[in-house]
Amino acid sequence: MTMMKKENLIVITTDKAGFEYDIHALVKAFYPACEVKVFVEDQKESSDFGLPDIDIKFTREAVLLSLMEGEGSGASFGVRKIEIREGMTRPEVKNRLKQLLYTVLSEHTGIQLPWGTLTGIRPAKIPMTMITEGRSDGEIMEYMKETYFISDEKGSLAIEIAKREKSLLENLHYEDGYSLYIGIPFCPTTCLYCSFTSFPIVTWKKRISEYLDALDKEIEFTAGLYRHKTLDTVYIGGGTPTTLEAAELDRLLGKITDSLDLSHIKEFTVEAGRADSITLEKLKVLKKYGVTRISVNPQTMKQETLDFIGRKHTVAQVKEAFAMAREAGFSNINMDLILGLPGESGTDVSATMEEIKKLGPDSLTVHSLAIKRASRLSQWIEENGLSALHNTEQTMKITAQGADAMNMVPYYLYRQKNMAGNFENVGYAKEGKFGIYNVLIMEEKQDIVALGAGSISKRVYPDGQIERCENVKDVAQYIERIGEMIERKRHLLAL
Repeated sequence: MTMMKKENLIVITTDKAGFEYDIHALVKAFYPACEVKVFVEDQKESSDFGLPDIDIKFTREAVLLSLMEGEGSGASFGVRKIEIREGMTRPEVKNRLKQLLYTVLSEHTGIQLPWGTLTGIRPAKIPMTMITEGRSDGEIMEYMKETYFISDEKGSLAIEIAKREKSLLENLHYEDGYSLYIGIPFCPTTCLYCSFTSFPIVTWKKRISEYLDALDKEIEFTAGLYRHKTLDTVYIGGGTPTTLEAAELDRLLGKITDSLDLSHIKEFTVEAGRADSITLEKLKVLKKYGVTRISVNPQTMKQETLDFIGRKHTVAQVKEAFAMAREAGFSNINMDLILGLPGESGTDVSATMEEIKKLGPDSLTVHSLAIKRASRLSQWIEENGLSALHNTEQTMKITAQGADAMNMVPYYLYRQKNMAGNFENVGYAKEGKFGIYNVLIMEEKQDIVALGAGSISKRVYPDGQIERCENVKDVAQYIERIGEMIERKRHLLAL
């Protein structure tokens, strides 16, 4: 006797391991409000859920898919198949499987996903590779449509951004260069949607100096290990770096400039971020040490939404912080927006864009709300459902048209799991104001040495192989185990 499945649960079984993540991600894109579980046959726990909704089987010649409906052993939507050939590589088989799954679910639901079968976070890497191979725009578009069922609009966007990224990266030092990330994992408060490594600054005020002591050791290690390499970009993120006091920022930036050779640096970014953490004194410190790019991030210009998501600042404070940044002399200011926040409509997005246009930032990063399991938003959705989250093709176009009206062009994009509307995050910027570090993260062309709690360092080998190592997320553990964090980097990055 099998157990009854709980509502809003989709169970998938397959007789071949290795494709669970791809299956889960694509089914979740069609059914964002449902819990999706994928089991390889013979896994004991799968029997607890009774009859599967989808069953996938592999033969030497085909992938077979059964979409189950109703109750009882005879319930089925029918068996569909897609041919595969002996000798196909795993990526080729994966693409065929996802094509079959997409076709069946699209027919069953009437939904066409804008990114088709693409579930990875870096869709621009595909056209980037093909451009490097000398392929034409037409060839790239045809391949992406036939292989991934991508829409014309998203295909064109990916190709345009890949070209711009390629141009931006041509002057960087790949094998003999690196970029530096420093994480400040503190915020004034934790936003509803946030799953990043961040802690309320009020609980850590007395230990900031200890955190900076640990960062000093990582900075000194990096300076020694990479003394013969060229530092291209520095990015200080979080959290909210400007939760540090002006004197603490002065100490951190002073250590960076004293320890590292910044003479060849192409970009120095600090995410000022939250308006309630920005002061003119702090901005002057950033300017003093040569920071070239900052962010003032409202997420929305609707006060009711700001209050609801836990950003304890006002729209007026956002405008004041932006004006202060201009007064301090910053000519490259980014603003972040999030589409799909609870209760926000297309009208709200239009109103936000009008306010942003009045300020005139130099770049704009538009995020589609991603529902992270570790965020408070995930719990809120369980209690209230997805119906209050609206991100549509219309709202994406409102921001794209707003960016165009400010003479900005799209220059990087990435996708995340469980994004509202199955859309994407897009960075727009005016010519000469592109965020180079953002492109480096997406294209994975260069070593990234990442310092601070919860950061992830990345080594990129000449053959394209990538290895990573992580710092622990807990701040106290990071401080206490800083020697271990450095040894992890030494093992990863030793030349």
